[in-house]
This record gives sequence, C-alpha cells and structure tokens, in this order.
Amino acid sequence: MNRKLPTLSSFEPGAPAAEGFIPLSIPKLAGNEWRYVRECLDTNWVSSVGAFVERFEREVAARVGARYGVATASGTAAIHIALLVSGVGPGDEVLLPTLTFIAPANAIRYVGAVPLLLDVDPVTWQLDPEKTIDFLEKECRWQEGRLVNRTTGRRVRAIMPVHILGHPVDLDPILEVARKYELTVIEDATESLGARYKERHVGNLGDIGCFSFNGNKIITSGGGGMIVTNDETTARRARYLTTQAKDDPIEYVHGELGYNYRLTNLQAALGVAQ
Repeated sequence: MNRKLPTLSSFEPGAPAAEGFIPLSIPKLAGNEWRYVRECLDTNWVSSVGAFVERFEREVAARVGARYGVATASGTAAIHIALLVSGVGPGDEVLLPTLTFIAPANAIRYVGAVPLLLDVDPVTWQLDPEKTIDFLEKECRWQEGRLVNRTTGRRVRAIMPVHILGHPVDLDPILEVARKYELTVIEDATESLGARYKERHVGNLGDIGCFSFNGNKIITSGGGGMIVTNDETTARRARYLTTQAKDDPIEYVHGELGYNYRLTNLQAALGVAQ
C-alpha cells in the first residue's frame, strides 16, 4: 500500500485539503479568540500567571455547577492530579471501563496503582453499573476497613467512570455502591463537557471531575485540562501540586514532589473565548 500521507503543509491555513483527507475534528474559532490572545501578547502575560487562567477556572466550574476549578496543562495531567489528591497510590486498584483512551490508564500507572478493566454496557458503551456492582460485591471483600480484591489481594481505592464520546455513564448506581464501600469516584469527563446526566452536569457528580481542552474536544484551548470539585481542601491541594508544590510565594521552598502542570494564560484566553 503506497498511499501518500498528508504533509504538515496540508494543514496550514488556506492550504488545500490533502486528497481524500477528512479531518476528525475541526476547532471552531469564531468568537473572541484573536482579541483575547492579542491581549495576552500586548500585556506580556503569556505564561502560567494571568487573568485569563483564573477566569477560565471560574467559568468552567460555574458552567458545570462546581465550586472550584483548577486548570492544568492537559486532561491527562488533570486525571493524574485527581488520583493523587484522592489518595490513590502504589498497589491500589482503580476500576476503569474497557472502552477508553489510554490517558486514564497511564495516569493510574503514574501513581503506582493498577487499572482494573471492567466491561462496558453494549448499548451505551459506558461503564456497566451492573457489572461494576457485581465485581465489588462478589470479587472483593471488606478487610480491616478497606475493600480488597479477593484475587489480587490489592486494595480497591477508586472508580473512574469515563463518559465516552459525550455520553454520560449511568452514575447513580455506581455512586451508591462507591459510598457503600468508601471508594472515591473520579469522573473522566474529558470528552463530555456540557453533557448531563438526569439534568446534572457530568464531571460534577462524583468526588472530583476532569476535563480536557485538546484540539479535538468540545471546546479547545489548544491543549489543557481542568479539575473541578466542590471540596475546598481538594482544590487547594490540586492547585498546590500543579504548581511544583511551592510552599512560599517568594522563596523556592518545596515541601514535596510537585508538577509543572499549570495552564498558560495564552491557552486560557482561547478557552475563555470558546
């Protein structure tokens, strides 16, 4: 097969589309994007500090009905930090649907935990609540104040429903069983900003939610993500870890391992315009 792949020049503005090439996703940049980005350039606020970052956090949180938003460098970074602030660590297991992008599985491995894949509903393609409950009830046991996988002996620490392709997971049964076994629910809503489950915004149904603003998402900032939560302590902890775990605003004092995961003002400007 000698089909010629499109070159980079094929994607430049005004360039003719490569023969037979159909873009999967095309961002719609038809609002204030140019004006807001120009404002960043004119004022020199182009990095991870600037008015658009906080504005983007507030507006995304408000849109989904959450109290707090913490912008991140990517949706994957948001999931990584969400796992850390939820206490997921080495040797833990996190329930994940079989149909998902690699990002949540990677993030689970970043913290030393193990993704445990459960089947999806064949109709909705989302994490199957019945199979999730069945696994927790039959394949796990309560031992010394924690839920343990009978087969592996590992602690089951969290459930990560992934709202695939804009379709919400049937969350109520999952939230109920999570409360029963004291499991954290981390919603991967990276593909589903704006989707609702029983009139409630996805991402704001579990303990913590994660969104992505890559070029192929519902809205885009070129790249980036967002953590949303209603818990102030969780939000503060997430912000701390995403800014290199810096303890002092002036001195370079870092109390623990942190991450350079903050969104730039330029990206946030695009996000606000979207």
